Amino acid sequence: MSSNLLSFTLFFALSALVFAAFLGNDLAPDRISNLWNYGWNYYYSLRYHTDTYADKIRPVCETLAMSLSPASAVYYPGSAEYDAGISHWVSSSTEQSACSVEPANAQDVRAILRILGAARVPFAVKGGGRTAHLGFSSTPGVHITMCRFNKLSYDASHRTVSIGSGLPWDDVYKFLQPYNVSVAGGRVSGVGVAGFLLGGGLSWKTNQVGLAIDTIEAYELVLPDGTIKHVTAHTDEDLFFALKGGMNNFGIVTTFVVRTFPQTDIWGGVITVPSSELDAVNAAIADYATEVSDPLAALNAEYIYYMGNLIVRALVFYDAPTPPAGVFDKFFAIPNAMVEVSTTDFVAFNTHGLPATGGSRVTFSVTPIKKFSIPLLQAVASETLSWGQNLAPAFVMNIVEVFLPTYFSHGAASAYPPDRSKFDQPINTYIAWDSPDHTSVVHSAAGAMDKKFREVAEIDGQDITAAACYPNIAAPDTPLENMYGRNLDRLRHIKRVYDPEDVMGLAGGYKL
Repeated sequence: MSSNLLSFTLFFALSALVFAAFLGNDLAPDRISNLWNYGWNYYYSLRYHTDTYADKIRPVCETLAMSLSPASAVYYPGSAEYDAGISHWVSSSTEQSACSVEPANAQDVRAILRILGAARVPFAVKGGGRTAHLGFSSTPGVHITMCRFNKLSYDASHRTVSIGSGLPWDDVYKFLQPYNVSVAGGRVSGVGVAGFLLGGGLSWKTNQVGLAIDTIEAYELVLPDGTIKHVTAHTDEDLFFALKGGMNNFGIVTTFVVRTFPQTDIWGGVITVPSSELDAVNAAIADYATEVSDPLAALNAEYIYYMGNLIVRALVFYDAPTPPAGVFDKFFAIPNAMVEVSTTDFVAFNTHGLPATGGSRVTFSVTPIKKFSIPLLQAVASETLSWGQNLAPAFVMNIVEVFLPTYFSHGAASAYPPDRSKFDQPINTYIAWDSPDHTSVVHSAAGAMDKKFREVAEIDGQDITAAACYPNIAAPDTPLENMYGRNLDRLRHIKRVYDPEDVMGLAGGYKL
């Protein structure tokens, strides 16, 4: 059959779908699906044996291009806009898509979801692109890039800020600085707002205000059927609960409304400790974890192996211009430590990133524990050194994230954590490497470190059998039960109510 006839046949089916997308609820979903399937199956019968996967998805991309307003755009391989749309911070979470779509408003997101849902085409939604896991915000299908949702609006009377879901936290902090307020957001430069807020959100302010999800007042959400909703705890209790930690299972969030907090200059920086002083830094971390109860203080300790060296970088933070005596004094007393701390503004402090070393591929995993004891910290150092040597020249890091036992108490019930009466804090395993041939070995190493940390914690008397894994840094194969525990049945029920056709199941990530 000629290419012209093929195009005509497909155009007929696609045009029907475009009109259906605009008619919305005036045309029943089963009729939309039937229209699509008729034309799509006929098209497959003519061309299936010659097309690549991207070629098969291309007609859907063209349908989207015809359906969206002029404010939005669809881009194809070969364009700079396409490359920017699908790119992530590392190559291991980037995937070649049939097209990249940049919606500019909720109405166009509605049209996109209706078309993709009817066509049953895989898709991905990228906010900041900071995930380390392939397929979580990437796809061989249709890639939705939220970069045009980049508006910010500060409401001084309600002490909230409305944040577009395509923004990084860096832009939010800079926007709020003139108002002398800030938010509970990312701790590393480049982290996106959307994924961070959908997965929980550990911040420098967590000891004061809880998880970032505990500071959310409202969402603008496009449901899988295209309905645009303003979701609050009062208007949609179940949906509000599910969005707080339930990831991308309930639709596409276009705007977050988040509480702000007064912000002065802060004090902080990095104290770098050589391997010769491991005992001293382990003791300082363990003592800090048990003795310091000041909610303005925060500590992350990075155990790093790279290029033959093991070091510990203690990232210290105090949410005021000067910390009181005694908070971090034991770190200052460590021999041979390099101390780089000062009073600075919150924006400047948050422009730091992860160490500028490693490879183009990254994986995360998390081990939730109860207490950073000396034996556990020794195991963190030992595993970092051992696997760093085995995986060289890969970059291996384990981050000990110390929080107060009360940090879950600041918020109401949410998808994560499943039990706010229980306390755990993460060891974040981070490995960066270059060769794709080493991927399985690296993932096995991350799993082995998690297993070792759990064994040591249990020997140390810690009951972590039901401790929940923090979704934002959990391994890609983490069972849902390990993140959501007793909340899983409720989340699945909410999912069935708001997404009975499992449209969001076409997107990657942790699926309910």
